[in-house]
Amino acid sequence: MPKPPKVSGKAAIRALERLGFLQIRQQGSHIILKKQTPGGEIGCVVPLHRELAVGTLRSILKQAKIDLKKFAENL
Repeated sequence: MPKPPKVSGKAAIRALERLGFLQIRQQGSHIILKKQTPGGEIGCVVPLHRELAVGTLRSILKQAKIDLKKFAENL
């Protein structure tokens, strides 16, 4: 698996919005995003950090059901 790029929370949110996610609400420094799909609703939580840790980014992509290549194309 390729190494994820170093991105900020804001950059990750912008990329997820390009992939169809909408910001639903904010709780502290965490943004909750959701996307409607034929199989149901998909949600993910993104912290507003200056730089997301590799494990955090992988967890966000797993929640969003998006592969790393597709995410990197939308940065």
